[in-house]
Amino acid sequence: MNVITTGIEGLLILEPKVFNDDRGYFFESFNGKTLEDATGFNSAFVQDNQARSTKNVLRGLHYQNNPHAQTKLIRALAGTIWDVVVDLRKDSKTYGQWYGVELSAENKRQFLIPKGFAHGYSVLSETAEVFYKCDNYYHKASEGGVLYNDPSLNIDWKIDLKDAIVSEKDLVQPLLKDAISNF
Repeated sequence: MNVITTGIEGLLILEPKVFNDDRGYFFESFNGKTLEDATGFNSAFVQDNQARSTKNVLRGLHYQNNPHAQTKLIRALAGTIWDVVVDLRKDSKTYGQWYGVELSAENKRQFLIPKGFAHGYSVLSETAEVFYKCDNYYHKASEGGVLYNDPSLNIDWKIDLKDAIVSEKDLVQPLLKDAISNF
């Protein structure tokens, strides 16, 4: 596995070794020991989530507060997404900064997002299926969010926001300066 650092501590892009032949391809999409050896991350994942969305859907920015915060391992099973995180760790030198990466069925990249980040994505292809592992269970009372179009963040979602399909819940998230987080 190739590990790509991002300039934000703990935030990593993972590229699997893909074996291609005339039958198609094979790759190991998850191996706990390989992940730990390559990144130092050794927490057990306890929940898998999968979502299917159409072009211009924008989901996020979501997080869960401690003690129910989640590390996530994200990948696109089909299509292409622009995956974005915002650093919510108040003691981090990159607090309030965002980072984005294209994840697709074609590039097979995965995004390892540690606790302390708000997460979201936009769909760049006609449809996309997104799969992610979490190291903690969903806990509704701990969920939080940041408004996807917060002007202080100025996130480039790689879609025209006039065409964005956003849930009612995500339309009313607070600005970063008003978000309640305990990281």
